[in-house]
Amino acid sequence: MTIKTQIGAEGRELTSSSAHSKGNERKRLRRAWVVVFLLVIFQIIAFADKAVLGLVSTDAMAELGLTPTQFGMIGSSFFLLYSIVSIVTGVIASRVSVHWIVLTLGVIWAVMQFPMLLGGGAAVLLATRIILGGAEGPATAMSLTSAHTWFKPKERALPSSLIAAGSTLGPIIAAPVLTLVITAWGWRWAFGVLGIVGLVWCVSWLFFGGSGPFLANKKQQVVTDNAKNIEQAPVAKESSVDDQPSFPIWRVLLSVSFLAALVGATSNFFVQGFLTTWLPQYLETVVGLPLTQVGVVTTFPWIIGALVLLTLGAIGDRMMRRGLTARISIAALFGLSTTVAGISFLLVTVTSGTISVAFLAIAGGCSLVFPMAATAVSYCVGVKQRPIIMATLGGLAATGAIISPTLVGSLMTQAGYVAPAKGVSPSPEMVEAMTSGVHSAFVITGIFLIIGGVLCILFLRPERTVQRLRELHDRNSSTI
Repeated sequence: MTIKTQIGAEGRELTSSSAHSKGNERKRLRRAWVVVFLLVIFQIIAFADKAVLGLVSTDAMAELGLTPTQFGMIGSSFFLLYSIVSIVTGVIASRVSVHWIVLTLGVIWAVMQFPMLLGGGAAVLLATRIILGGAEGPATAMSLTSAHTWFKPKERALPSSLIAAGSTLGPIIAAPVLTLVITAWGWRWAFGVLGIVGLVWCVSWLFFGGSGPFLANKKQQVVTDNAKNIEQAPVAKESSVDDQPSFPIWRVLLSVSFLAALVGATSNFFVQGFLTTWLPQYLETVVGLPLTQVGVVTTFPWIIGALVLLTLGAIGDRMMRRGLTARISIAALFGLSTTVAGISFLLVTVTSGTISVAFLAIAGGCSLVFPMAATAVSYCVGVKQRPIIMATLGGLAATGAIISPTLVGSLMTQAGYVAPAKGVSPSPEMVEAMTSGVHSAFVITGIFLIIGGVLCILFLRPERTVQRLRELHDRNSSTI
């Protein structure tokens, strides 16, 4: 009788423990998706900040007296500190809570919008774009790092894709709204509205953001920051992905997987530089759309980009849950999308009218998949090194966006394009000059994307990279 009573008590305790564990799991997931929602908004704001320059290009060039090459250099300047700050922030993130890093970035974004609202000139525009770009460099890597602290390795494909889709939703939401703002209040208020929205987001993140239980610690942890009121069950060590030893960073950076991802990611950023700087003016001058329609058509590449990311994210998530590798589930899909983008850019130059615009939208949309490259690379290292690797990838890849706006402006200038005075329509000769210059850039972009996509399909292999790095690590450890 005593034994039965003891067995019954132990059974009740096990049942109670199981129910408690399930309750904690539900709490974790609820909080995790709140954080993902905030990070999606974070990405929307970040990419709206990039897109605003292209939307104000016609009015800003006329009022500030800028040539196409000068305006292209301002567009490129956004990415001038992008690389440096990304890499430095990745190092800091291994020592400081990513929650506070994300908040700091958001505050800088908001504050840097107001100088142009208050009457800043070309020099102020240049300075604020440099600072703003530096602060936005680590955005994607820090967003993914923050989200990954809330999800198990096999659960990360979908939230990663949702955050990535947020980067494409920025221009989708911002372009029509900011176009209305520009029409009603003037181009400077486009910056002001973004600053106000940024401040509201910072307050929300301060109260509802936080880091999750899957942090860079092999011991059981509880949720930190604002999530510390949620009791956590012990984190099961179901995968070795998060428990990789710390590899020498230079070995990771020189791995074939990282180098392939770098070429593919750089080609993606190359397109971003064009979309955020020149696409609205191209649609207005070459295609001949009025500003109100430009605000709508400008969103097409970003809408397609969001759909591509969500679709590939859902496919990748299902593949990962079925046990397929990150190479097939993430890296190969990234390479395929990038290759399609390259082919579409080449087709833009040999078509015209609606068909040409359709190919341009497909080309732009399929090239907005950089976060997939960052996610694939993240599977090469453990939690502690993940922010460094992802931020370094984004920082180095941003050189593509530094080059492309200036390159496009330079090709336009070489073709003979001169920006008309404010309120004056460009002559047929100027339309032809812009068309010639931009289409030359499309050929370069298309070839670059195809090379990057094919390299990622063939050589971006996170699992093989991990295996090689582990073998080197074990070999070196055994000789000590």
